[in-house]
Amino acid sequence: MMTPVTSVEACTGSALGLLFRQVRDAMWTRMERELAAAGHALTFSQYIVIRQLADGSANVTDLARAAHLNPGAMTRLLDKLEARGILTRAVDPNDRRALHIHLTQVGYAMWRDIQQCGARVRERALRGMDEATRAQLTRLLEQARDNLLAPD
Repeated sequence: MMTPVTSVEACTGSALGLLFRQVRDAMWTRMERELAAAGHALTFSQYIVIRQLADGSANVTDLARAAHLNPGAMTRLLDKLEARGILTRAVDPNDRRALHIHLTQVGYAMWRDIQQCGARVRERALRGMDEATRAQLTRLLEQARDNLLAPD
């Protein structure tokens, strides 16, 4: 069990950064467990790609950015998903260097199932929090993110 962070420790950048990392890692681990329990052999990064593609086509760069992978690693991940029939890649007729990546019918069917896994993980993470607390947590995390991304 992880030891709780005191209010004084929470003010230090290293403790706050560590807590963010622990929450992220715990979410990823829990998501992979949920996916496996539902019968889907997917990594968290593969889940992210499927989630992104459920909203429409994307390119390798956008998917790599969303999954926090380099383009080479993303290409290998896409190869695996394509081999399983989850997605297709098509060359852009106007730019042969560009690819349009889409979910197949198999991919959309998988998405309908695995999005329930994501909902269960979110509910577990927010267990014991009422709607106001959940909204406040989201606002605070968005503010921290925006503060860190803002230009100097």
